[in-house]
Amino acid sequence: MRTETMTEDPVVAALARREPLTWLRTDLPPAAQALAEAGLREDLVAEAAARLQRFAPWFAETFPETRERGGIVESDLDDAPQIQSAVDAHTGVPLQGRLLLKRDDSLPVSGSIKARGGFHEVLEFAETVAERCGFDPADRGTYSSSGFRDAAGGFRVVVGSTGNLGLSIGILSAALGFSVTVHMSADARAWKKDLLRSRGVEVVEHDGPFDEAVAAGRASAAGDPRTHFVDDESSVSLFAGYATAAERLKAQLDEAGVRVDAAHPLIAYLPCGVGGGPGGVTYGLTRAFGDAVRCVFVEPVLSPAMALGVRSGLHSDICVQDIGLPGLTAADGLAVSRPSRFIGERLTACVAGFATVHDEVMQAGVSMLDDAEGIRVEPSAAAGLSVPWRVAAAVAAQRIAADWDSPDTTHLVWLTGGSMVPPAEMEHYLAQGRAQEGRFSAAGTLFLD
Repeated sequence: MRTETMTEDPVVAALARREPLTWLRTDLPPAAQALAEAGLREDLVAEAAARLQRFAPWFAETFPETRERGGIVESDLDDAPQIQSAVDAHTGVPLQGRLLLKRDDSLPVSGSIKARGGFHEVLEFAETVAERCGFDPADRGTYSSSGFRDAAGGFRVVVGSTGNLGLSIGILSAALGFSVTVHMSADARAWKKDLLRSRGVEVVEHDGPFDEAVAAGRASAAGDPRTHFVDDESSVSLFAGYATAAERLKAQLDEAGVRVDAAHPLIAYLPCGVGGGPGGVTYGLTRAFGDAVRCVFVEPVLSPAMALGVRSGLHSDICVQDIGLPGLTAADGLAVSRPSRFIGERLTACVAGFATVHDEVMQAGVSMLDDAEGIRVEPSAAAGLSVPWRVAAAVAAQRIAADWDSPDTTHLVWLTGGSMVPPAEMEHYLAQGRAQEGRFSAAGTLFLD
């Protein structure tokens, strides 16, 4: 699609008009074909899961909050009947399926969907450094030793972030003894910067958007053999770590008695920034459930980078400013102007849809979740909350197949970010949300292809 004719496309035109939309892709190839076309190593996710398991004793020792799960950094899967009833009443649209919440807002250590991927990449680098410096990388005692920490201090980890990836990379790298620099975009919350600095992390602030912070981080690491740059736009290691969530989720669903098969589809609503986190989770879910899962990426109307990149076919060669959008949003973790080419090109065939939501809807979702379920999150975590009801409305109007919302459908809203928010900041989010509750809506123009 040429840039000069982009807005002739109805989806791109709606994005440019800042209209909330739901774009469902009902003509995707079978899951097995989509996975093959991704061109990724078959053992990629299993290797990442094994690495996280090897480090579990170190996590249990270093971070007491992980001991309950034996050092595995994982979140709960919760039923959400109260918020389901509340949104039913608010929208006037009954959701037929079962609503579940994946509680990555309360992941231990760094409290967001970015934790698994960020931790995995830092641990992979730690093993490389251990071997390079003459330590046994397979010995869990290596990483608690003063000798390793002294050696690690001579190596640097660099990342560009809107906030949550920076937290996961910064906290873990510092705990291992690495020197860490996090380049953060203008929209990143001050408390996240302050928290990183309190852990001994160098934070470099940039006036521009996320992609400028990433570029600055990449440039600062270039040519230095003792510096590892974590590239949120194209890292396979991050991606593999994110994907490990799927098998764990599968076990949680089994334990909860939730069937996922052709007659009992699972629809996952994933908040999306640059695309790495939801892309990795989507890959893992597609491997775990095949054609029985449908993943929908949810973005702010002011920063729909991935939807724009995929719809235009230009991926990272286009940014939201090219269609007149600011790229700044109250959902700071999703404030990304330019999407990941790696995800757009490799995973497009696994993504069943895209949705965009107004900031006010996410903010209202924050207070509604607190009132209904006692769950406190930051705005980006509430991105997907209204979208199942858009799907339900489309089913009721016979615009899409009934199995998108039937009594046998499971709707999974993936939450991210919340448990680490300082109390005063959270009260601010809640006050904002209560002021916007009248704006909470499941409205959105539907596009099908």
